[in-house]
Amino acid sequence: MSKPIVAIVGRPNVGKSTLFNVLAGETISIVKDTPGVTRDRIYADCSWLNMNFTLVDTGGIEPDSKDITIDTADVIIFIVDVRQGLVDSDSKVADMLRKSGKPVVLAVNKVDSFQKFGNDIYEFYNLGIGDPVAVSAASRL
Repeated sequence: MSKPIVAIVGRPNVGKSTLFNVLAGETISIVKDTPGVTRDRIYADCSWLNMNFTLVDTGGIEPDSKDITIDTADVIIFIVDVRQGLVDSDSKVADMLRKSGKPVVLAVNKVDSFQKFGNDIYEFYNLGIGDPVAVSAASRL
């Protein structure tokens, strides 16, 4: 049996590659504040909570595009940015993910201070894809 595929998707510069590196346990993906640095999919074999899976880092997903990563993934981590808030392209990506029928984990990234950003997480319920999970990939929280 092959390992499940977990894909990290989201718009550019929300922290996909940072989260990928944290979950992979090493720096594999290049992390920069410049959109478009990750262009190709990057893969890593991972183990977390005694589960083995293949993790996929993607470039920023474009709304209304046909992204093959969504089709091949068994689980999707949809990452958004609490500091930028909910934007239209997040909603469009959420629509794509709902249509895929795949299980989605909504990760609200850059929540390095729950006191400062805790209330901002609630707006992501508007995406309608489940409970938002507050994370800070850069701080490993």
